[in-house]
Amino acid sequence: MTKKKLLAEVAGVIEAPVAKAWVAVTDELLPGSRCSGRFTIEDVPGHTSTVEVAGHTISLQGGWWYRGEWSVEPHPEGTLLVHRVFNVARWARWGVPLANRMFVGFADSTRAAFMEKLARMGHRLGCPTRPA
Repeated sequence: MTKKKLLAEVAGVIEAPVAKAWVAVTDELLPGSRCSGRFTIEDVPGHTSTVEVAGHTISLQGGWWYRGEWSVEPHPEGTLLVHRVFNVARWARWGVPLANRMFVGFADSTRAAFMEKLARMGHRLGCPTRPA
């Protein structure tokens, strides 16, 4: 894989054991898909992403620059869920910020989308969630 540049990171706590939280994460991110190995999904009509599942990490890479990594790990209150977004462009790496309007509002929108997913996972598991 090419060099990764971190663009955004957000984390939250799911008050459930890692094994249960992992099921909720895979259900949220990969509904009806495999939960191991490397494969391709159509994430929106006409657009595909490559998915890699290893251990308790799901990576989704699509387009010319995007890579999102979701990982779960033990936390004193249950599970820590971390989402990171990377620029992995192999060419015109400098153009990624320009193509994305200098990422104005990107951190806020990433955080908002993460919090929505975190809340859905907590609802699915019947347990509290919170930002880390």
